[in-house]
Amino acid sequence: MTTDPDDSSKHSAQFRLNGLVAFVPGGYGGIGEAVCWGLARAGAVPVIVGRTVQKAESLAAAIRDAGLRADAMAADAESIESLRAAVDRTQGQHGRLDLLVNCVGIQREQLLADVSEEKFDEIYRVNLKAAMFLAQACARHQIAGARGGAQVHLLSVRAQLGMQGRGYSAYCATKGALVMLIKQHASELAQHGIRVNGVAPTVVATEMGRHWIDNPATRRYILERIPMGRIAEPEDVVGPVLFLCAQASSFVTGQVLYVDGGVTASQ
Repeated sequence: MTTDPDDSSKHSAQFRLNGLVAFVPGGYGGIGEAVCWGLARAGAVPVIVGRTVQKAESLAAAIRDAGLRADAMAADAESIESLRAAVDRTQGQHGRLDLLVNCVGIQREQLLADVSEEKFDEIYRVNLKAAMFLAQACARHQIAGARGGAQVHLLSVRAQLGMQGRGYSAYCATKGALVMLIKQHASELAQHGIRVNGVAPTVVATEMGRHWIDNPATRRYILERIPMGRIAEPEDVVGPVLFLCAQASSFVTGQVLYVDGGVTASQ
């Protein structure tokens, strides 16, 4: 078997994102920040989006100080008008919008007997409704640009697994529904060369997972359930996200990649 001497460079190029513009809501959160650095190092321009524009601008400045490219944008995940406006501004300022990496997500733990309509609706608006209309707003520009592209949504193992003894009704329901939203959007957008996928971690060592990790009892419970025997770090999520953004995954759409150390394989 002969090997093309150009094969290695071709394969490396498949993982590059040179010049692509990535809209990243939730981009200064624990996972979002790591993803934005990963996108920038792969050659993309992450547009870091969040309610607190100062946090977004601070991260963008740090990435630029490292000799890479980044931008910042203000938007509120609970306001569809705000999200659409930020997407449109990104297209207007950069002249293109290639990638959506949706890192938005919240949890308000309430046992079934205590679930309030207010909290359920809040989680629905952020975890599912925002994802729907972010996808729509970005897809409109991706379709008009006629360059294809990718959309990646951050989920959770709770998209597939319930949580015994904990108040996860709204969280599990919205993450599970997002799986089907991904499949539907992948089916509709495939004809435009736009791939739609999800990345679903288990507990990650971020501020959102801190209450699990800092409590010895819950930390032990988590570690007992993860076959690989450790807590995920934000960087563990970056590679799968970049893969699903890059041409290396050009024939992958409508899928959810579980980044969970084997949790869903063994539960």
